[in-house]
Amino acid sequence: MNTHNHRIAIVTGASRERGIGTAICRALATAGVDIFFTHWGTYDAAMPWGVEKDWPTLLQNELRAMGVRCESMAVDLSTVDAATRIMDEVEARLGNPSILVNNATYSTNDGYKLLSAEILDRHYAVNMRGTMLLSVEFARRFAGTSGGRIISMTSGQAVTPMPEELAYIATKGAIEAFTVSLAADLSARGITVNAVDPGATDTGWMTEELRQQLIEQHPQKRIGQPEDAARLVAFLASDDARWITGQIIHSRG
Repeated sequence: MNTHNHRIAIVTGASRERGIGTAICRALATAGVDIFFTHWGTYDAAMPWGVEKDWPTLLQNELRAMGVRCESMAVDLSTVDAATRIMDEVEARLGNPSILVNNATYSTNDGYKLLSAEILDRHYAVNMRGTMLLSVEFARRFAGTSGGRIISMTSGQAVTPMPEELAYIATKGAIEAFTVSLAADLSARGITVNAVDPGATDTGWMTEELRQQLIEQHPQKRIGQPEDAARLVAFLASDDARWITGQIIHSRG
């Protein structure tokens, strides 16, 4: 098989073994897609789950063993030039990408008592500006006439209140609005634009108490797994999904 004929996907935020980004990389690689993923351990190090320093290298080796090309890059999506740097690296190391998965996110708990300009700005820089600038830079450089895919991970802010995550839900809500209008803007370019809300997903951030509570409430009596989200993203990236655009898909079991 000539790996250089593979489609190329960018997946942001694949820095943890149990993360949705990792599951998406695996699902796309299974479909024969070459992968360029980004990671940013500084964010993970500040979170309760901690940083997995070796994971980007392990994931890269795993994906290459699956028969696809894989490159990765440590990048802070809150930096103003992140989008152009990512696109330059992908083109130099793999070629022209046709799939972009905006998975990286910034999230800290706030609520009305804690919300501040600094908290809002940190969420905005990654969840809105980083995602939006990478999406439009990808679209500007898209070399094909069809088969382009932009898929953004969003959250359940349109489905249920999230009172302790005001900055997060506001910035994720903006991505839903952006998705609908960008899809209309890019239809003639042969690029579909969709967003996926995977619901509460067990990626290692839940307490055992919360897990049990969610299982009790859930009609299927289980919690979403990273692979559930990854299967949907892989479908949206495929040729079978070419008629689907401008959609916010609530895949919540």
